[in-house]
Amino acid sequence: MADVVAKQVSVRDLKTHLPEWLGRVPAGEVVEVTSHRKPIARITAVRQPDPASSDPLQKAMDAGIVTWNGQNPVFAPPVKLRGEGKLVSEIILEDRQ
Repeated sequence: MADVVAKQVSVRDLKTHLPEWLGRVPAGEVVEVTSHRKPIARITAVRQPDPASSDPLQKAMDAGIVTWNGQNPVFAPPVKLRGEGKLVSEIILEDRQ
């Protein structure tokens, strides 16, 4: 997604002229809401999902449930458990036999 230049509006002005600001969004304009000159929210148009897409991840992205910045995910390092003994994975494998 290309960088989008957003129109900024203060919370006070947004409340006063809400229909006007929301009227800009369907045309593709992005409205950035500010409080004390700091961005706090962004209003964008809702993208209509592609009916041909059956990918659940794409559907979640289209619905705004999840987002992706295009980078690989970063996971926390694995947790090492204290003590000696068998690993949980070994116990599970033994239990399955």
